[in-house]
Amino acid sequence: MVIDIVDYEIFLRLLVAAIAGGIIGLERKASHKPAGTRTQMLISIGAALFIIITMSFDNADPARIIAGIVTGIGFLGAGAIFQSKDGVYGLTTAASIWTTAAIGISAGVGEYILTLVATLIVLLILQLNKINFFREL
Repeated sequence: MVIDIVDYEIFLRLLVAAIAGGIIGLERKASHKPAGTRTQMLISIGAALFIIITMSFDNADPARIIAGIVTGIGFLGAGAIFQSKDGVYGLTTAASIWTTAAIGISAGVGEYILTLVATLIVLLILQLNKINFFREL
């Protein structure tokens, strides 16, 4: 196994993934929603780690690994969704889990600006929901 990037860069990518996931998780926790800080951090770090490991192999196909991450996270998110007689709950939590994995992938490939912008957009969307912005649309 050959690692093309320097070790400190790997640590930075994992740290950025953890911070981005943690920021989203803190918002979910403050909103008293499932999949809080630790969960979102682990999802983001896990996605980043899968892509970092993939990039360390000469003949690996990152697109296949990303497809696997998307599928696996989809199952994890599905576990956060439940239905009652009053409606369906957990869709936003499932979407945040899925998006956090994508943010982790972006950190894992070293796209720090993309990671930051995506994290900020997710926070904005979650905050707009609190002021009933989306209920008016």
